[in-house]
Amino acid sequence: MEMLSIDLFSGCGGLTQGMHQAGFKTKVAVELVENAAAAFSLNHPETKVIKKNIRVITKDEIGLALNGQRMHLLAGCPPCQGFSSIRRLNRGSVKDDRNDLVLEYLRFVKEHLPYTIMMENVPALLEYDLFQQVVKELKEIGYYIDVEVVNVKNYGVPQSRRRLVMVGSLLGPIKVAKGSNEKVTVRDVIGDLESMITTDDAIHKITAKHTDDVMERIKLTPKNGGSSKDLPESYTLACHKKANVGFNDVYGRLRWDDYSTTITGGCLNPSKGRFLHPEEDRVITPREAALLQSFPKDYKFPSNIPKQALALLIGNALPPKFSYAQSLNIKNHIESYLGNSDIN
Repeated sequence: MEMLSIDLFSGCGGLTQGMHQAGFKTKVAVELVENAAAAFSLNHPETKVIKKNIRVITKDEIGLALNGQRMHLLAGCPPCQGFSSIRRLNRGSVKDDRNDLVLEYLRFVKEHLPYTIMMENVPALLEYDLFQQVVKELKEIGYYIDVEVVNVKNYGVPQSRRRLVMVGSLLGPIKVAKGSNEKVTVRDVIGDLESMITTDDAIHKITAKHTDDVMERIKLTPKNGGSSKDLPESYTLACHKKANVGFNDVYGRLRWDDYSTTITGGCLNPSKGRFLHPEEDRVITPREAALLQSFPKDYKFPSNIPKQALALLIGNALPPKFSYAQSLNIKNHIESYLGNSDIN
């Protein structure tokens, strides 16, 4: 049975990569940001990418792409920056126009009634009234729903990253997939990577350039896990001395034999978090960041866009290995009810 999926807010394709590895075929992806849509198409050329604001996409537009076939899985990660813990910590309550995009996800479910659904987001979404409304309405139209906050490090991803996962099914009770507890470390994925000087990989050659003062700070940071806290107080920036401003890990080094900290949209800037290489005096490269996100080594990213745009593509993605675990769980669920027949 060919299992068809749709990826809403697809970004550069981390969610679809995991779905494909689990055996789904993504017929349609929706992504408004040009760089993200381009990266998605580089890796998934067989998927139709709709580059529009999701609010204006019609039921018929999706139906045409599905060619009358029933959708097995509707998955998506609505933009979550308005709920991020660092924004709420530094700016208080954050009003963001993207916060109601969960309602667009709900609209797609209601219009197409896929057999199963999956949504991933930041844990703070759990307390959001619109998300609670979405869960309530999904149950009212017949979906069995399960919601959990989990850490992707428990699914073989070399990174600590807490995420909210919602899964649902019209077929019967379903649960969020449990982790395998396979520990994959920073060393496991980037320890044997070729030198960024000799590599032919364009995005492994990219790294930040720093002032002499910043380079001195980096060189003084102890190898394998050191941070700005290990430096003399004279190196502490005034803005970092304030309490509760979210800068505890800036200019920190990754630890070889541990998980990476969360790879964010600032992952190529050491002033944004613990993103220094464990022993080399530099920030991690985009390829290293992508590997810490569990992307395959040959996953393609555009190298001709600004470094910050590239960091956002990688940092905002759903780790493919985590998507694979959740998608495989859903695929097995579907097969347990529909068997292997081609039911649409």
